[in-house]
Amino acid sequence: MAKSTAGFRCAECGWQTPKWTGRCGECQAWGTVEEMAVPRLVRAGIRAAGYGGSQAAAGKNGRLGGGPVSTAAMPIGKVDATAASARPTGLDELDRVLGGGLVPGAVLLLAGEPGVGKSTLLLEASALAAAEGAVLYITGEESAAQVRLRADRVGAVNENLYLAAETDLDAIIAHVASVRPRLLVIDSVQTITAADVDGVPGGVTQLREVASALTAVAKERAMATILVGHVTKDGSVAGPRTLEHLVDVVLHFDGDRHSRLRMVRAVKNRYGPTDEVGCFDLGEYGLIGLPDPSGLFLSRHREPVPGTCVTVTLEGRRPLLAEVQALVGSAILEVPRRVTSGLDASRVGMVLAVLQRRASVKLGKTDVYVATVGGVRLTEPSVDLAVALAVASSTANLSLPQGVIAIGEVGLAGEVRNVAGVPRRVTEAERMGYRRAIVPVGSAAGLATGTAAADGGSMEIIEVEDVREALGAALRG
Repeated sequence: MAKSTAGFRCAECGWQTPKWTGRCGECQAWGTVEEMAVPRLVRAGIRAAGYGGSQAAAGKNGRLGGGPVSTAAMPIGKVDATAASARPTGLDELDRVLGGGLVPGAVLLLAGEPGVGKSTLLLEASALAAAEGAVLYITGEESAAQVRLRADRVGAVNENLYLAAETDLDAIIAHVASVRPRLLVIDSVQTITAADVDGVPGGVTQLREVASALTAVAKERAMATILVGHVTKDGSVAGPRTLEHLVDVVLHFDGDRHSRLRMVRAVKNRYGPTDEVGCFDLGEYGLIGLPDPSGLFLSRHREPVPGTCVTVTLEGRRPLLAEVQALVGSAILEVPRRVTSGLDASRVGMVLAVLQRRASVKLGKTDVYVATVGGVRLTEPSVDLAVALAVASSTANLSLPQGVIAIGEVGLAGEVRNVAGVPRRVTEAERMGYRRAIVPVGSAAGLATGTAAADGGSMEIIEVEDVREALGAALRG
């Protein structure tokens, strides 16, 4: 038999050490180093692997002799891929993020803040998927009656949707064997416990064991499985990093608490893209997909108002129009105020410094307030130029002409830098009725530059090199 020696392994990242330490030397996590048995082949087995010795010694003294295989290896061209084709869930926005739907045997992890709508989303998806076969919904945080009340409210009642309130892993596996569902939903994985494993529910050991067991059942039965996960204060998935490695897809469901907009983003996806975003409107009667959410982030003005500028941001592959508003006034206190909402405060401060130094916009003794419309958060560098134009417009009390958008990153030297996806952004703005686009030089390849049809039916593209030139192009009539 193979000898073994005591060792220790980090439950988060797998780092190993011969002696116990309170903190992992690789990921710097506290309290994750646990004792384990490290197999060690005897010298005869190592020699048999290619450094001398006989094959018989390898099979007798080590693990190099091999064992029975589950399935025979075959050329990749002969592997049948039809069984792994995606099946639509019925929610178009969710299918967009997943790359077409749920793959049989795939395990998904959906994480999000409390109250964002994770349970509502999965309940609606389960009811739609139940039209094609049995679906098992396991709730560990609520009673079955509470889930039924929500299902009645959002219209998610189906005869093939089975509901059970369980927190024991063995009981869940028994339900799976009895119902034989095509889709299993666990809400949430932090509440499930394995009876023969030490640790509290939601702990590192319990999470790793529960996720491993559910993943094995999903692969064995070719059953799509969705696990709901909690998040930490910084927005990352709670639990060991091993949890994200075990599953096939990791989705984040987020949205501002004071806004009805909810977005699903793919952080990891073995079966589809990771740059798609699904948009939903959270209302009284559940979630409604938003195939065209651009209008949510724009305000309506009868006449142009100083201090407003529209830009186009990319959420994954999807271009979204958003409005930036700025208000500049004389400072009452000795230290001027700089307040932002929905924007990166450090980037806004940088743009203000560039405006004052490179474009001669006097902001030293003024209060500056910059915000977005609709509760959207814009962190892309392409928003810099819209912020600069909005602040300059408010300072000069001159409004930008209607139908103008601004796209570009502002550098410390005052230059306007190129950003990705300008043609796609400009096309979306033109579809929404905008007729003039201010973009960096060289970024509008393939678009007609500086031309506009007499009937106003095409987009006028104005390329600028620096902030000063952008201000002149935007504020002219």
